[in-house]
Amino acid sequence: MSMGPGFGAGRGMMPGTGLVRHGAEGDADKKLPKGLVARVWREVGRPYSGKLAQLVLAISVASVLVVLPAKLIEPIVNALSSRGPESGSIVLRYSLGLILVAFAAAAASLWQRWLSSWIGEELIYDLRARLYDHVQRMPLAFFTRTQTGALISRLNNDVIGAQRALTGTFGTLAANIVQVVAAVGFMFAIEWRLTLLTLSVLPGFIWLAKGVGRKLQALTRESMQLNADMNTVMTERFNVAGAQLVKLFGRPEEERENFAGSAKRVADIGVRSALVGRMFFVTLSLVGALGTAVVYLVGGRLALGGSLEAGGVVAFAALVTQAYQPLAALANAPVEVLTALVSFDRVFEVLDLRHPIADKPGAVELREPTGHVVFDDVVFAYPTARESSLASLEKGWAELLDTRPGPIVLRGVSFQARPGQTIALVGPSGAGKSTITALVPRLYDVSAGAIRIDGHDIRDLTLASLSAAVGVVSQDPHLFHDTIRANLRYVRPQATDAQIVAACRAAQIHDVISSLRDGYDTIVGERGYRMSGGEKQRLSIARVLLKDPAVVILDEATAHLDSENEVLVQEALATALAGRTSLVIAHRLSTIVRADVILVVQDGRIVQQGTHDELVRGGGLYAELYRTQFAGT
Repeated sequence: MSMGPGFGAGRGMMPGTGLVRHGAEGDADKKLPKGLVARVWREVGRPYSGKLAQLVLAISVASVLVVLPAKLIEPIVNALSSRGPESGSIVLRYSLGLILVAFAAAAASLWQRWLSSWIGEELIYDLRARLYDHVQRMPLAFFTRTQTGALISRLNNDVIGAQRALTGTFGTLAANIVQVVAAVGFMFAIEWRLTLLTLSVLPGFIWLAKGVGRKLQALTRESMQLNADMNTVMTERFNVAGAQLVKLFGRPEEERENFAGSAKRVADIGVRSALVGRMFFVTLSLVGALGTAVVYLVGGRLALGGSLEAGGVVAFAALVTQAYQPLAALANAPVEVLTALVSFDRVFEVLDLRHPIADKPGAVELREPTGHVVFDDVVFAYPTARESSLASLEKGWAELLDTRPGPIVLRGVSFQARPGQTIALVGPSGAGKSTITALVPRLYDVSAGAIRIDGHDIRDLTLASLSAAVGVVSQDPHLFHDTIRANLRYVRPQATDAQIVAACRAAQIHDVISSLRDGYDTIVGERGYRMSGGEKQRLSIARVLLKDPAVVILDEATAHLDSENEVLVQEALATALAGRTSLVIAHRLSTIVRADVILVVQDGRIVQQGTHDELVRGGGLYAELYRTQFAGT
């Protein structure tokens, strides 16, 4: 399989290994990609530019109104100190001003909150919708490697983190800038020498804030990954199949200890983050208190000397408190922004995954398919990890993804299934039978050669029209945790109730459904675990009948059924296959004997083909399989 340009012993490649190093999610020092801020603005900020401008205005107004009361206090204190004839009116006038500022600040705060909430919720909606659409279009190889919990974490935790970054971190940054400018401006207006003195501690703030910010960024990234790993564990253990496996073979104490260990690490990180943040806050408060003391000490001497009024000292002390906190935050702003951008980076990392199986430019629709399927010298090897996965979504904070192609599974497979024919695939386990059937609906793409339906290379067809033409009944059909009706209608949303009932009658399952208390509105449970194996198979057949495809693929559809269920499923299959081209993987003699052509697959090659009688008479692998597996049935 060609790996395309860019692969080899280049940058990021570990020579001689075929492994590409990706920055691990757990690596606290992982650098964010260049141009991330510009991309955040282009893809996230620009669509909301109008509302963001209003948000910045609301934040600016609210920030100025936070600082303004300190300035309004100055004439009140001066009037009280002088006790002049105008003192009463001055106190009244500026007190009313304080009340008006309070109402204005409340209104600006509500305006700011509404804008922030609207932008945040719309952003969450957009990112989740984009991520979900992008991920569900990924090929099957992606899902065979990816941790489900880690993927869910991207759609939940990281999307929310990105929203908080846009409306929280960046909003706070704007508020701090405005508040500092307003506070320092008022301070210079009162006494420029005292202002320079109070700003002299800023370098210490910068040094302290950067150190704390780097530590918090590392802790944030580690916490995100640990939470993603816990999501994966819960997803695997809490679905029905996982829960059953744990109960049958698991060790509850070990399960509890392993999960508790992960949860404890998250708790420890939370404590460390809180402690680091509190230490910074305590230090900031201490410096602020010392700054206030210095203001009263130096400002008081200036007031006693007559170069500053008492109201100026009081107002200046209030302004110092309102300037120090945003100044410290601004000193740490670069690290805070980088920490906030981690969530955007994790979201974009998934959105940037290429869709290797997608509609090519100019893809055509397959109209009124007849089901003529041709395999033309097909060669297939499963895609490399690098082509089908993302390091950060794999187990254990994987840093390395293998770029070496997998072993060749199919070698020059050629055959054709004419419209309406039933082609049976038999052979040892691992011979490549399921791989052959997986290539028809393009769950994977061929490495070489071609597969054609009605003369069209399936890579030239739209995925939607190809999907409509192919129906699959697997060995363990999947049902969503929903009603029977919803599961059936999934393949044909516009299907009427009458069409659903007709499909179920043909699949020999209608009577079973009718006997249920809620009928077609019965919830089947996760993966359909409330239904028996035979019932799930017949529901799967009804689903295919409702879809009405030209090509039907049966992958061991009757492998694990008892005799009674097998009879019912075989009757349903007879209806499902009538007039349709079918590719059947089966070990049951009854299915194989009726096939128009039997293909014997061994080591990725078709080593024999013919009818049942021809192959039995001809000897070879099929005759051997027949004698050892089927002769006693």
